[in-house]
Amino acid sequence: MKNIILFLALVLLLSGGDNTIAQEPTKEGDNIIELLRTANTKELAKLFSASVQLTLPVSEGRFNRTQAELIMKDFFIKYPPQSAALNHRGTSNDGSSYLIGDYVSGKTKYRTYFLLRKVGSTPLIHQLRIETDE
Repeated sequence: MKNIILFLALVLLLSGGDNTIAQEPTKEGDNIIELLRTANTKELAKLFSASVQLTLPVSEGRFNRTQAELIMKDFFIKYPPQSAALNHRGTSNDGSSYLIGDYVSGKTKYRTYFLLRKVGSTPLIHQLRIETDE
């Protein structure tokens, strides 16, 4: 019964019901994509959880916020942004949200994936993947 209620709530959210939870991934997603597009590591790091899982061409592992900021700075130096776009966003039954998009640097297109979970009332990035889109 609980799964049916969750499913119906998800259908309502996706059908355009007025609900702030449905709006959050959009706001956060647009903000995150803009930070990628401008290579703004300082502001991006503010959205990281205390510990974030990174999978990037330059590094892979779990890092604290400060380490992750430095790794992202290195990534943007090696792979400067030409464009970034958000292609898909959604929420999971556990309350987390995800964003899937594209990042282009030089002639290479990468797929981006962000997993956000609320810490208190603030959605923070717990996982960030930027991988070659093949």
